[in-house]
Amino acid sequence: MKVPGENLQFERMSPEEQLRASRELVRRFRMRRSVRAFSPEPVPMELIENAIRVAALAPSGANQQPWRFVVVKDAELKRQIREAAEAEERANYERRFPDEWLQALEPFGTDWQKEFLETAPYLIVLFRIDYGLEGDRRVKHYYVQESVGIAAGFLLAALHCSGLAALTHTPSPMGFLSRILERPPNERPFLLIPAGYPAPNATAPVITKKPLEDVMIVR
Repeated sequence: MKVPGENLQFERMSPEEQLRASRELVRRFRMRRSVRAFSPEPVPMELIENAIRVAALAPSGANQQPWRFVVVKDAELKRQIREAAEAEERANYERRFPDEWLQALEPFGTDWQKEFLETAPYLIVLFRIDYGLEGDRRVKHYYVQESVGIAAGFLLAALHCSGLAALTHTPSPMGFLSRILERPPNERPFLLIPAGYPAPNATAPVITKKPLEDVMIVR
């Protein structure tokens, strides 16, 4: 069945331009690191808005766009989120996490204290919309997890390309975010992303990434 559409807007580059662009992208993303020490320095709101504009362009099942981006800049809300997150994380580190997980985390020096939730100028809370609402009728959404995961990747890439640092934070469980941010029952928290500039004394763990031959197979 042929579906009516519009002409595809596609900018074709020369082979030389393609290679330059792809190599530059690799170079830039080699510098992307998760940051846990943020500067309280203000960040232009337009940078956050544009990053979310990019994220909202992600593909999604049946183009249902099952996501909501809640940007938190209010100091009191950030304080509430930090307190709730630390309560859950403290229980995780002291009782819930198995020894194997704690050992895996040890090289990164993480613990239940999450100061970055208050110092970062913005917290972007990504919610997945499990189903739509049309009056009292539920509208089934398809491939929600996959769609929101792709949007999260777009968002992280956009923040990095805008010169900002970010962290993917997943306090577990995350239900407190729905309560504090007063989200409806069809929206569930997916990811909490502090965003801003890194603190002057910010450090990053020494890590390596798998080489291409370990992650790509050509058949």
